[in-house]
Amino acid sequence: MNMPSIAGWIVRLRWFWIVVVLLTTGFFALQLPKVQMDTELKNQLPPHLATRLNLAKIEGLFGGTDMIMLVVSADDVLAPAALDRIKRLSDGMAEVDGLQRLLGPLSAKTLRGEDGEMIVEPAIPGPPKDATEREALVRSLESNPLVYGNLISKDFKHAVIIGFLAPSASDEFIVASLEALVEKEKGPEEVLVGGMPVTRVALTKDMRRDMRRFLPIGLVVMLVFLVACFRQLRSVVLPFVMTVFAIIVAMGLIPLLGWKIYTVTILLPVILLAVANDYGIHWMARYEEETEHEDGRTPLELARGGILELTAPVLATGSTTAVGLLCLRTHLIVPAQQLGVLGAVGVAFAMFGTIVFMPAIISLLPRPKPLASKGQRRAAVKTLWLDSMLAYFGAMVARHPKPILWVSAVVSLVMGLGVARMVVDTNPMSFYQRDEPIWRSTHVLNEDLGGWAGFSVIAEGDIQDPKVLHAIDDLEQHLRKHPSVGTTSSIATVIRQMNKAINDGDPAHDRIPDSREMVAQLLLLYSMSGEPADLEKLADLEFKHAQVMVKVTESGTAAASEVVAYTHAYLEAKKGGPLTLVGGLLDVMAEMVHHIVWGQITSTFWATLFVCALVGLFMKSVVAGFLSTVPLAIALTMIYGVMGYGGIELNLITALLSTIMLGVGIDYSIHFLWRYRDERFKGLDVQPAIEKTLVTTGRGIVFNGLSVVVGFAVLIVSAFFPVRFFGLLVAISILASMIGALVVLPALLIVVRPRFLEPKNPT
Repeated sequence: MNMPSIAGWIVRLRWFWIVVVLLTTGFFALQLPKVQMDTELKNQLPPHLATRLNLAKIEGLFGGTDMIMLVVSADDVLAPAALDRIKRLSDGMAEVDGLQRLLGPLSAKTLRGEDGEMIVEPAIPGPPKDATEREALVRSLESNPLVYGNLISKDFKHAVIIGFLAPSASDEFIVASLEALVEKEKGPEEVLVGGMPVTRVALTKDMRRDMRRFLPIGLVVMLVFLVACFRQLRSVVLPFVMTVFAIIVAMGLIPLLGWKIYTVTILLPVILLAVANDYGIHWMARYEEETEHEDGRTPLELARGGILELTAPVLATGSTTAVGLLCLRTHLIVPAQQLGVLGAVGVAFAMFGTIVFMPAIISLLPRPKPLASKGQRRAAVKTLWLDSMLAYFGAMVARHPKPILWVSAVVSLVMGLGVARMVVDTNPMSFYQRDEPIWRSTHVLNEDLGGWAGFSVIAEGDIQDPKVLHAIDDLEQHLRKHPSVGTTSSIATVIRQMNKAINDGDPAHDRIPDSREMVAQLLLLYSMSGEPADLEKLADLEFKHAQVMVKVTESGTAAASEVVAYTHAYLEAKKGGPLTLVGGLLDVMAEMVHHIVWGQITSTFWATLFVCALVGLFMKSVVAGFLSTVPLAIALTMIYGVMGYGGIELNLITALLSTIMLGVGIDYSIHFLWRYRDERFKGLDVQPAIEKTLVTTGRGIVFNGLSVVVGFAVLIVSAFFPVRFFGLLVAISILASMIGALVVLPALLIVVRPRFLEPKNPT
């Protein structure tokens, strides 16, 4: 079926297409209340990955590894009032469902020997009564590595109570329970709730707040922008409505596919708000151009003409954008994959609606009055400055094509050098300002209490064998040399403390015993005075597995990756020994760094390849595909250069930039090439054809590009700094793509004069 037949078919069945679009939108709107959120970091990686499997194995052996913490700060945490509050908080935490085990200053133990027996006592038996007792308590704590610098800071101004979450525990319930506990057990000390569960809950709240902000603000901004750009009410309403429909369809698809909203997914409405109206804007810009003067055509004929002229370029631009977004499927990061699919579906629906729904509505509306009317002449003044600017660009490009190309090449080279300065990191704390409680609690944990989160190394074998214990102890000593490692805990450290205690505290016996029998005896002595549950996080009941718990003093993935790599290198050197696997939250974060970088590379490569191929296919020229990517290359160097020079991290959010930009930015090149080719085939020479294209289609390109920038500008109200940076970088990249399409690409066409754009029968 040829295009005239398709155009006639669409307008004849206009009521059918209107109903189809409305019913489809309504169906997906009914799914919106079912949408759920997920801020669990490990769920952002596929379940089959080694890091996920290792974490599951550790949780199976030792229970939950996730920690939530109450950080108590005072002038002196050993003061009776402070210790009393710590006790009340510890007792309250013990009553919270979902916490498997508590570890704090008052539950920690100290060891001493007496008449050949081991005495296990509380590390803090009670509040000191005077300065002498306090000094004695300080000396005792300083000799206890499981408490000093770990549960109590070395300046005795901070203490932490750690709760280990059950794998099935609810973050929101646990955090709410602890916040209520802090409010109930009031006191002069500052108490902050910290740890990854708090981060996840805060992210969820902020994500919900962002979602509530983005749509209404974005819709108002977009509506105002459309009113400023267009001269007719229908030109404002139709692209706006089609954009809203696309957002509803994409968001409604989330629960249908069994997916959830992640931190990255909050970008979806903004992406569609900025992108999905592009096709409607081009359609209505051409429609207003066609109705400037009275020519006798009916609404049906105008609709049919619009379909004939714009279906191909809309399909080309929509397809390249959708394919560019689908290239996010090459990411291993789950939210990026899902965002690519959802964004592509939203774009495809907007494209479909622009081709069938908008012409159907146009065919039913009366023809607008020509711009010769007095009121519309005043409205036309709004865009006279734009027409003048585009005409100026056309003349400038025609006079100086080669200098323009040289300048753009130099600028791209200088900006491209900034890539070497880029830093890859996903730091949850970068989402927050320094005066917020979540940031302050993490800062205290990292600076004074050994770290906010960690990972584990598992040892397998006969854990009571001195050789195995030596391997564990050697690993701990090695890890403590790394500047980003705060504290380590293991059964080996406890055994050393036991051996020292029964030898009257002689430092020479702060070591692993020489025989298995002696180790077994120490553990037996401990069980007679202490509680076996004290060791359940360090070794299983059969003493076949042990866990070295490592905490890192920086909250970003860069530090996590470095420490985990440092650990893996050590295990590789000790291959064949009892140390078998590394796992935990920071191990998951470290793997995310690798996949963020690799996903950025692969998605950018495939997006470039596919959009280039699609442009070549639509324009029936391989050269067209290469030419269309020139503005994109300029935009890529701009955003990476800004990130490098500006110190903006490449993280889970900013890693999506290049793929989205490629899918969206290619539209400007397509529209320019399409109209330029039409003008050349009509007989215009190169320079007049470029000038005509700039003052006609160039107007739509400017509206299109500015609409994307305005759409993403709503991200400035986000609670997350990375999301705000994403909005800034999108604006830079889109403006660079638009300028590249309006200035650099025309200059290139003048210099190269590609054959596929030359008239077949030149006059």
